[in-house]
Amino acid sequence: MAFALNKFMQMERADLKIGAIIQARMGSSRLPGKVLMDIGGETVLGRVVRRSRRSRLTKTTVVATTELRGDDAIVKECQRLGVRCFRGMAENVLDRYYRAALEHSARLVVRVTSDNPLVDPDLIDETVMTNLKSDAGYANNRSPRIYPEGLDVEAFTFAALERAQREARQPYDLEHVTPYFYQHPEKFHCVAVKRAVNFGHYRWTLDTAQDLQVIREIYGLLGNRDDFSW
Repeated sequence: MAFALNKFMQMERADLKIGAIIQARMGSSRLPGKVLMDIGGETVLGRVVRRSRRSRLTKTTVVATTELRGDDAIVKECQRLGVRCFRGMAENVLDRYYRAALEHSARLVVRVTSDNPLVDPDLIDETVMTNLKSDAGYANNRSPRIYPEGLDVEAFTFAALERAQREARQPYDLEHVTPYFYQHPEKFHCVAVKRAVNFGHYRWTLDTAQDLQVIREIYGLLGNRDDFSW
């Protein structure tokens, strides 16, 4: 992949502004406040931000949180991390992504969630490359699931995002951002990352206290660094 990536970065389309937008909130039914919990001396959000920033193709990283008072803590954490922060509607995450991308002039948006502190920058780049090489509106590495849950990456054009924001009306579409893309293949060119070996049976995401303990142990075994690959 390194050769392909280096070749891609020399192409004219590499000048396209690619922005990683990380959705984050303090509210969580199963593990409230998980995004600010500690993993080896750094918050969960801090891990996600640092690992996302290791992508070679994204030009900017933004945390998209809500206007709720409880998420003031996320704004403060973003200030500590030195990462941009955008605040939008709590329930309409699709609109929040649209306005964050609009404010930061992202023409291709990478969706990352703050409950995936093992997200891999190489997989971010792989998904972006899959999108651009296919001239797709939407690309992902999660459907069908070929990578462990917790390494999910989605990349979509601003034009596709703008159309979804304008047309989507179902609460599920507004809350989960991307279903409107793959539920309407007649409107969007959707592609998936392909891999010969399937690792989709592994679970590396953060939803429970047990998940947190597992992820802490993974980081501990790797010296609490951020530069390891999946």
